[in-house]
Order: sequence, then C-alpha cells, then structure tokens
Amino acid sequence: MRHLKFAPSWLRFLIIFLLTMGILFRFFNLDTKVYSHDETYTSLRISGYTRTEAQNKLFNGSVIGKESFAQFQVVNKKSLNDTIMTLAKEDSLHPPLYYIIARLWLEIFGNSVTAIRSLSALISLLVFPGVYWLCRELFNVPLLVPGVAIALMAISPIQLVYAQEAQEYILWLVTILLSSASLLRAMRLESQDQDQLAKQRQQPEIFTIWSIYAVTLAISLYTFLWSAFVAVAHGIYVITTARFQFSSTVRTYLLASLIGFLAFMPWLVVVIGDFFQFLISADKATPQSSLMPRFEFLLMQLSRIFFDIDLSSDNQFNYLITLTCFIFVGYSIYFLCQTTNYKVWLFIIILIVVPALPLILPDLMVEGIQSSEPYFIPSYLGIQVAVAYLLGTQIYNESVSRQNLGYAIVGLVIICGLISCKVNFQAETWWNKGISYGNPKVAQIINLTTRPLLISDALGNNYGNVFSLSYLLEPKVQFLLVQNQKIPKIPDRFADVFLFNPSDSWRETIEKKYNLKTDIVYSDKYYSVWKLAKPRSVRQRDILRKTKLSAR
Repeated sequence: MRHLKFAPSWLRFLIIFLLTMGILFRFFNLDTKVYSHDETYTSLRISGYTRTEAQNKLFNGSVIGKESFAQFQVVNKKSLNDTIMTLAKEDSLHPPLYYIIARLWLEIFGNSVTAIRSLSALISLLVFPGVYWLCRELFNVPLLVPGVAIALMAISPIQLVYAQEAQEYILWLVTILLSSASLLRAMRLESQDQDQLAKQRQQPEIFTIWSIYAVTLAISLYTFLWSAFVAVAHGIYVITTARFQFSSTVRTYLLASLIGFLAFMPWLVVVIGDFFQFLISADKATPQSSLMPRFEFLLMQLSRIFFDIDLSSDNQFNYLITLTCFIFVGYSIYFLCQTTNYKVWLFIIILIVVPALPLILPDLMVEGIQSSEPYFIPSYLGIQVAVAYLLGTQIYNESVSRQNLGYAIVGLVIICGLISCKVNFQAETWWNKGISYGNPKVAQIINLTTRPLLISDALGNNYGNVFSLSYLLEPKVQFLLVQNQKIPKIPDRFADVFLFNPSDSWRETIEKKYNLKTDIVYSDKYYSVWKLAKPRSVRQRDILRKTKLSAR
C-alpha cells in the first residue's frame, strides 16, 4: 500500500469540507425532532425516579397538565446514586456510565432537549479520531484510507441519527473504536521482528497499549452490554491469527480481557440476578416474527448507512436503493478480501458478523429485529471501513478508467450522504423514533382543538409515548391517565376528548359508559388515537349520506 500513503491536496480539502458539514449537521436543530419514547426513559433514569414512582404519581385518574411530567424528566433533588439505583432496579440491561455522564452534563447545562442531545453530538466528535486510529492500524497508511473513512462517517445518515439521540449508542461506538484500535496496535507491536534490545525498549509501550485495551473494554461494557459480543469477536480474531496456538499475544490478550470483565463484575452481578428473575417470571411462548421481514429490515438498514431520506418500507424506490447498496457493500468486502492481508480483512469480517449473528438467528430473537437495530452498530462500522478502503484505493488507482469510476462513486456517495443529512436536518420525525414516529401528527391534531383532554392508560408502550407527546402538546391540553384500564371520570368542561391507543374492549366500555361513539383520528402500525363524539341521530346520518351522494 505504499502508493496510498499520501492523499492529494484536493482530497484533503474535500475531507475537511465534509468533516465540517458533518459537525454542523450534528449540532444544529437538536430540538426539532420528536423526543421519543426511548429518550423519555433516558430522562427518567437520569432524574433518579423509577417508572413505578412516576406511574403512581401521574396515572391516578386525576386531570393533570403537561407540567406534571417535567418532574420526572429533569435533574432534581434526587442524587446521582438514585440514578444508578433506578437502573439497577428496573433496567439493568442498560449499564450506568452514559446516564452518569448525562446527569453531570445536565447539572451544568440545564434540562432542555437541546442540552441532553448536545452531549451525544459532542461525544460523536470522538468517532473521527477513533476511526482514524482504527484505519491507521488496519491499513498502515497515514491519511488516504483513514481520511476517506472520516469523510464517510461525517456524512453517513445512520451516524447522524445516533449522534443526535439522547441514548448511549454513540458513546458505545466510540468505545468500540478505541478498544479495537488499541487491540490491533498491541498485537502489531508484539508481532514485530526486532532484536532483544529493541523489544525491551518497547515493553512499556506494549504494557500501556494493553492497559488501554483493558480499560476501554471495561468502559464499553459499562456503556452497553452488547459489548460482550464485540469482546468475543476480538477473542476469535486474536486466537485465529495466532493459528490457535497459546502464544504470548494470546496470553496477554486473555489477561487484559479478564481485567476488563473483572472491572465490570459489580454490574454483571446485578444483570445476572435480573436475568434469573426474568426466567422465573417470563412467558416462554414468546412470539417470533417471520424471517423475511427481518431480512428486508436488515437490507434497508444497509442502505441507510449511505442514503436515507426516511422513505416508507413499501416505497418502490427503496428496492432499487437497497439492491444497489447491497451490491456495493458486497463488492467492497470482496475487494477487501482480495487485496489485503488476511489479518486485515479477517478483523473486519469478524467485526461485521459476530456481534450481529445473535440478532439474525431466529431462535435468539426476543424483542424483534427492529427494536434491536442499534445493536448492529459494530456491523455498520465494519462495513464503512471496508467501503472506505475500496474508495480510497480506487481514486488512487493507476488505471485511468478505474480511477474515473472511483471518482464517480465517491461523488455519488457524497451527494447521497449530503442529501440525506439535509433531509434529516429539516425533519421533525425519523424512522428511529419507532413508536413515537407519528407523535408530531397526533400533537398537531390535538393542538388544533379548543379544550382538549387526552385519556390513556399505562399499558404497553403507552406510558413512554404519553411522556413523548407531552413535549409536543400545548399547555391547554390536559391529561387524564389511569392504570389497568379503569373507566375514567371525564369532566364536562372539555370540548374535545381523545383516547390514546385504547384496547377495543376498553374503548367500547367507555362508549357504553358515557353513551358516546368514537371516531378514529389517527392510526399507524404502532398505535391509534380516537375521539369521543356524540352518536349521530338517524336524521343526521341521512343528511350526511345525502351530502356525500350529492358531492359525487
């Protein structure tokens, strides 16, 4: 790769320009998009309150305003210890590191949506030096491939999504980059052919790098539990490249990994305790989704690495984009395997496959593939590095025709990335908002009424989604929240009464109780919203029917 060592000046300028654009996209309009169901849970954990405490206070059948939700979404009289304990009690699958950092951040910069999301945006800047270090260790080139990788990460739509999300996923990506790069550097230092004196001089540096690996592994585990599968991927790589021999590199790796896992042991004990409790109480008959929707979703996510304007899954244009990206990524991986040492391509292949494998296998699916979408972050990283290598080599190819083709592909990738970031930049909702995707539309419908009341219960996803809606609704909107689908006592002073995602039986019971009918005003694949109305008389129905006929 000697001819790849230096990037031409125009490419360096382009990388700096795209990096600048990526940073700007990350920090502007942070409060524009809906604060989703999952993000409200982040704020709840940071506040130090449990879901049970919030539910008992809010879902008690009383009429409340949106200001009542604020207590459970901000840093308050609860302590940092309360934040950690709520995670241990109710959500141990989310380790505490990100929530500790976020609480300290909000104590300084306030409790706004912009403040909490700006933390993720700031952390995302560490991705760029991290991916530079990783590519430098993989390809041993100073700028060309690492620079292209930085540019790709800067304008990647899926990277922008996590850089503006009030969750731990972008921090997890940073820890993956640091642990992977430190592992590769430590292995390279130990494998160099040097005389005894030179090796003795390098021992302090080797010790330091292995220490960095142990620390970053522990930090990664304290950020997200799926880091255990990244550690497994690292282990497979180390043992495979050692040709299954118990070499000094393997011994040192096992020691560093053991130290990292021992540092994580206090939280691991909590996780194991909750896991056994889940096994005792869980329903073993967990419904499984079909394989085809999973496969389609994975292909769609593959295309979102490079181009994403939030098209619906049934849009015909999606099939063309998905097929093109699949072929592009497939060829990038093939080219990588054909032109690099096995130690290079093996690391990337293992990083793509191993952390994703438990999610793809049908028997291991519990939450569903879409709810586990952030778990594919290691795979996205491996794919982007493989593509960066392909593009970096093609734009510096000795063949003029292949070089021109490389320029065309680079230009297309850049255009797709910039268009995607611009559309995302201006949107008020996005696919990653999941069950909260339609909340802006629902809020618009409710805010247009005069004296609105929103009724809901705490079952399923309603709890978090009502919190999400509270950020979008105007102060005039009141809430009447109940538990266990109790029949609410609806005051007479409200002109417009809405039912948020009621079950059919609960909705029909309310209709009978108040002698009213319900009209659906919003529905998507996640939930529905109904409006209570007086039943029309026979005469009103005849007039309405005649009006429709005359309109035809």
